[in-house]
Amino acid sequence: MPSTPASPMAPPRSFLWSRRIFLTLLTGFVLVPVYVMLSSSLKPLADVTGKFRWLPSGLTFRPYIDIWSTVPLAKYFMNSLIVAGAATICSVVIAVFAAYAVSRYSFRGKRVFTVTVLSTQMFPGILFLLPLFLLYVNIGNATGIALFGSRGGLILTYLTFSLPFSIWMLIGYFDSVPRDLDEAALVDGCGPLGALFRVVVPAAIPGIVAVAVYAFMTAWGEVLFASVMTNDTTRTLAVGLQGYSTLNDVYWNQIMAASLVVSVPVVAGFLLLQRYLVAGLTAGAVK
Repeated sequence: MPSTPASPMAPPRSFLWSRRIFLTLLTGFVLVPVYVMLSSSLKPLADVTGKFRWLPSGLTFRPYIDIWSTVPLAKYFMNSLIVAGAATICSVVIAVFAAYAVSRYSFRGKRVFTVTVLSTQMFPGILFLLPLFLLYVNIGNATGIALFGSRGGLILTYLTFSLPFSIWMLIGYFDSVPRDLDEAALVDGCGPLGALFRVVVPAAIPGIVAVAVYAFMTAWGEVLFASVMTNDTTRTLAVGLQGYSTLNDVYWNQIMAASLVVSVPVVAGFLLLQRYLVAGLTAGAVK
């Protein structure tokens, strides 16, 4: 029986094999560090500090038990969860109102506001570290409101670089929602806020989820500001992991175990919301 001729639009076999080889190498490049972390977290400390072996001579789950007593990991975990969660909620709420106003209304300075919001992403975070530090200290001395070393101060700090991007991305997504939906809601008796919450927000769920994931991941793994703006009580996970390194020893197996444990919420959330994240980023980018 004669073979079916290849479609004229089908890619050549050399391209298919090159793609397979490239994807295989890329998968190995991503998975090998994960395997090293996982295998090291299941080894005794003597095996981790010795000559590296791809196959552990013995497995132990003791590092996953010791990580909670070597440093107060549960407290750091709770601090990170509160700070990242509050920063995410504030970013989403403020960005929804700001992006809706820019997308649906015309006002003086609209273009300047949009350009200013986007231009803040060009500056490195370390540029704002010293001004924010001095600002928080002076506010605390003048008013007694403790922003430096508090969770509230860290939440405000994270808003300074997560909120501009959230507003900019939601503006593009709200622009892709037809204005006819707003007009239909207004005809049915809804006010501007009713049209926003009953029509626009449900239609923009993918974009809002993308903003929430971005804000949460940014706050969850941030190190620079957390290392300066926190103390022993408000320290987050990104800084607290340094506690496994002491003057006498470095608990590499516990560091690997703790790194895997603290990555679970972000990885699980990303996998659960992946389709919303891709749809939200794509819509905002296309617009």
